[in-house]
Amino acid sequence: MNPLVGVMYHWLGGLASASFYVPFRGVKRWSWEIYWLTGGIFSWLFAPWFFAGLQTNDLLGVLGQAPSTAFWWPIVFGLLWGFGGLGYGLTMRYLGLSLGMAVVLGLCTVFGTLIPPLFTGEFHEKLLATQSGRIVLAGIGLTLVGIVIVAFAGAKKDALLTEAQKAAVVAEFDFKKGILVAIGAGIMSACFAFGLAAGEPIKALSAAAGTGPLWTGLPVLCLVMFGGLITNGLWCAFLIRKNRSAGQWAGRTNDGVRPPLLANFALSALAGVTWYFQFFFYTMGESQMGRLGFSSWTLHMASIIIFGTLWGFAFREWREAGAKIKAIVWSGIGVLILATVVIGYGNSLAVAA
Repeated sequence: MNPLVGVMYHWLGGLASASFYVPFRGVKRWSWEIYWLTGGIFSWLFAPWFFAGLQTNDLLGVLGQAPSTAFWWPIVFGLLWGFGGLGYGLTMRYLGLSLGMAVVLGLCTVFGTLIPPLFTGEFHEKLLATQSGRIVLAGIGLTLVGIVIVAFAGAKKDALLTEAQKAAVVAEFDFKKGILVAIGAGIMSACFAFGLAAGEPIKALSAAAGTGPLWTGLPVLCLVMFGGLITNGLWCAFLIRKNRSAGQWAGRTNDGVRPPLLANFALSALAGVTWYFQFFFYTMGESQMGRLGFSSWTLHMASIIIFGTLWGFAFREWREAGAKIKAIVWSGIGVLILATVVIGYGNSLAVAA
């Protein structure tokens, strides 16, 4: 068990999460619901079961032995997380990578990290009563400061743009709509952390079946992400019926111009598997964090914002921002990197103790 190695796994998960939307940008002449559901089938169904079957022992037997609460609550929380995932995708459309991620993940950090120990009554024991806990709590505070700085820089950047410039960077830019969607998505996305916590007995069963410590969280992912598939699948089915867009899978469009099907399927599959890998690495990182493992959620959120902001620069979302605003956003990134180091150090003290 090595919390500093865990931090590195969380950085890999953050990179995967921040990068998943990039392949979608290459999808041509498909409606949002078509490419979102195509990628989602790989993300929420194929990838979780494939990698859990590959890396764990007796997957079906472990899930079959799970207590009913440990089996069904992860699915329920996955359903709720699915609403957050839908909003997350819409936020990227309305606000872009940088600002959208900052708002969603700020709220997600607070709820996803602090609610589990509050719910179990361990908040004082784990975060306030020990030096390691107080250091981790300080790291969580630093993460929120970093998120606020990045979001502030994003708001300042967007205030400088004309409507035409905003549309050039984010084609469907809508600040008010994007903020409302982002708030809802941030709150509901935290349910993923609750689902993982509810599945703890399954991790113990998987370990008893001989699964290595890095992989015991993978069976729980199958359940949580299945819940997300239900929510997203129903919403996409509604949109497909409403927009009569199902024919796009076969290359049929209203204007008769055929979409590049092979490229669209490949890019959507790549996006979906990349989305899954954030949680693949998350469970690996959490396995290294010890008794303060719930702080993994903050590490995950901080890492996503770090890499999401870097993608924002890569896509020139910050090209119209002045040097002062760019200095602000880079200072926010610096605070987030420092926060991950502080949280990793606090977990190291807890493991040593």
